[in-house]
Amino acid sequence: MPLAASHAAPAVPPVDEALMRETIRTLSSDEYEGRGPGTAAEPKTLDAIIARFKAAGLQPGNKGQWLQDVPTATISGTNRSPLTITGGAATMTFKPSSDFVVGSYRITPHTEVKDSELVFVGYGINAPELGWNDYAGIDMKGKTAVILVNDPDYAMEGENGLFRGRRMTYYGRWTYKFEEAARQGATAALIIHDTFPAAYGWQVVESSWSGAQHFVQTANDGADQTVANGWVQKPVAEAILKAAGKDLAALTAAAQQKGFKPLPLGLKANLSFDNTIEKANSHNVIGVLPGKTRPDEYVLYTAHWDHLGRCKPDATGDDICNGAIDNATGVAALAALARMNAKAGPAARSQVFLAVTLEESGLLGSEYYAQNPVFPLARTVGGVNMDALYAGGPAKDVTVTGGDKSDLTAILRKVEGEFGLSESSEDHPERGYYYRSDHFSFAKRGVPMFAVERGTDLVNGGKAAGAAISDDYTNVRYHQPSDEYQESWDMSGMLQDVRLFYRLGRELADSTIWPNWHPNDEFRAIRDKSLAQAKGK
Repeated sequence: MPLAASHAAPAVPPVDEALMRETIRTLSSDEYEGRGPGTAAEPKTLDAIIARFKAAGLQPGNKGQWLQDVPTATISGTNRSPLTITGGAATMTFKPSSDFVVGSYRITPHTEVKDSELVFVGYGINAPELGWNDYAGIDMKGKTAVILVNDPDYAMEGENGLFRGRRMTYYGRWTYKFEEAARQGATAALIIHDTFPAAYGWQVVESSWSGAQHFVQTANDGADQTVANGWVQKPVAEAILKAAGKDLAALTAAAQQKGFKPLPLGLKANLSFDNTIEKANSHNVIGVLPGKTRPDEYVLYTAHWDHLGRCKPDATGDDICNGAIDNATGVAALAALARMNAKAGPAARSQVFLAVTLEESGLLGSEYYAQNPVFPLARTVGGVNMDALYAGGPAKDVTVTGGDKSDLTAILRKVEGEFGLSESSEDHPERGYYYRSDHFSFAKRGVPMFAVERGTDLVNGGKAAGAAISDDYTNVRYHQPSDEYQESWDMSGMLQDVRLFYRLGRELADSTIWPNWHPNDEFRAIRDKSLAQAKGK
């Protein structure tokens, strides 16, 4: 059932449903064994994507090559010592896993933190655009930062706080806190876990940090990162602060006020562990349609090709996590968009089609590209990321992950009007989903990226039908062997998605706009710098 447009819309080429079905069917077949990076399935997956890019009319995007190497390191911590705290009335000892978790971003066989002074740094935020610096006036060299999870106004209703209230900002993400501690020169960083502001229990932290950790290889093997980083249980933090004569609740309240100053605790931390290191190589696939009048300006379309490979068997013994929805659908959308844009003829700007690897291992493929861009990020206008398009009918609405953060909102609302779509609020903005998919690798370097998905208010069946599809995927298929392609799929909603993505990307590619983040957004300063660079200032 087509949706009535509110006004005349630019022409949208037809979406090739047969191409999408064939791409999803192929990439999610058992022959591809769940598309695990670095497995025997990777070469055939890359060949399949390249074949579709070629057929669409794309050119190789990496200096005449289709592939970009993505070197990675996998670090598994072993022989973890207890965390001992000295300097109080008595030495305190805490057990790995049950009391704290710890790892290292440095590629080194042994990690040791010895007699490192503990400093409570509130939320561990340095946000000049907001006049906020939890590290003001202290030299963190040799010290361990003790950090609160989330950001200062997480408990507010709505989004009117300095840090957008209930909606998590990048400053609330644990990844940011470790990165900022490293920038401040800290030896180590420990985040205090608290279930409500973290939005997940300790068991999630424990399981996530107990196994292998995956990283992009860097020239200095992570030497610019903290020696160690991890989490402590809230009761552990309370006990440590009590030994320092402090109260966690009182310090938390103080840290929520602008002007908070870091507080040395007069205690020292000690811990150590060994690291087993494995280095590997995976690949991004890059295709390009050169622009007609401004070929040195670039618009991105991104989707990750990887999935989990072989995984825990289900009741039937099936141990292949096929990843049909997650994210063979996104790669199929890339192929369809490439064909649509090629048929429409060159846009003013160049369009880059990027199928990235290792999203499931921590956004590593997009992170590597963003660290080593083939096309300069200062000349990258913006882009559209596509991750997990679900089967089912078209919707009346779209959902925007991250909310209204940039000038892309105006473009989205224009296109929504063309398709007669409304905009629905994101579920659980406090969970920071904007910072958990491949668009984030570009956003944190200043490039505005659309993170838009079909809403759940379906044309046929309304919100109940949409919720049923969403719940089925989340509860039954997500990261399970049951995420398989079915010939019976209703593809009409996916076709709606691709038409929307086409218009969003094409609007960027044919325009002269250089979208920016809104004032006081956490990514505004870096975008201002890159735009100045792009203009030759």
